[in-house]
Amino acid sequence: MSQYATKWTELSEVKEELAARDWFYGTSGNLSIKVSDSPLRFLVSSSGKDKRKKTSEDFLLVDELGKPAEATASKPSAETLLHLEVYHRTKAGCSLHIHTIDNNVISELYGDHGEIRFKGQEIIKAFGIWEEDAEVRIPIIRNHADIPTLAEEFSHFIDGDAGAVLIRNHGITVWGKSAFEAKKQLEAWEFLFSYHLKLLSLKNSVQPKISI
Repeated sequence: MSQYATKWTELSEVKEELAARDWFYGTSGNLSIKVSDSPLRFLVSSSGKDKRKKTSEDFLLVDELGKPAEATASKPSAETLLHLEVYHRTKAGCSLHIHTIDNNVISELYGDHGEIRFKGQEIIKAFGIWEEDAEVRIPIIRNHADIPTLAEEFSHFIDGDAGAVLIRNHGITVWGKSAFEAKKQLEAWEFLFSYHLKLLSLKNSVQPKISI
């Protein structure tokens, strides 16, 4: 099997798994996987496709400028430039971007702070951090309507071959050295977001006892 076919299958399997979790509301979200370094080529989601379905047009190959590298009637995802920044600045092999209710709510609650931090959660080990009471942070950036402007701000927070950035009221972008590593990052962040929101809800629903 060619590298192209291998990477297509790998990305398709990730898409299928995330779709089963209903993480692609209204055709939102996009995924990419690197096919080659020199020249840079990567597969990225086709724009406007229902990601719960599996078709031969799910992805297309793009070049070092984020433009189609082969004849196609499909258009690359609107956020292709974000994936491009990841591949230009790191050795990552896969980048994933999804919009979920949890990550949007978290980004709105903490957007004015520019980040959210989590500490002492066992799931933090998914990021390769094993210290007791470890802390992780994820930056939250403004959701610029102009994608080149968004990509420029996003690029300032790309640090290392694995990482994540929240875009306020838009979604999360994660990246890792492989599809497995990127998916693990995504799952861990979404766990932390969901846990935090559920904990806040429980705290707010507890009514103080009245002594008589």
